Amino acid sequence: MTNVNYIVKVKDAKLADIQKALQQAGIQVRSILELHKEEEKPAEEAK
Repeated sequence: MTNVNYIVKVKDAKLADIQKALQQAGIQVRSILELHKEEEKPAEEAK
């Protein structure tokens, strides 16, 4: 068995929801870490 690390960016998701979705897809999850949290800017400020 090979261990692979991925980085996934998500919007409005909780760690438990991500783990559950991956497991339902047949993906064995060893751990999930929150590395960085960024706040989205409203569309008016992004211009």
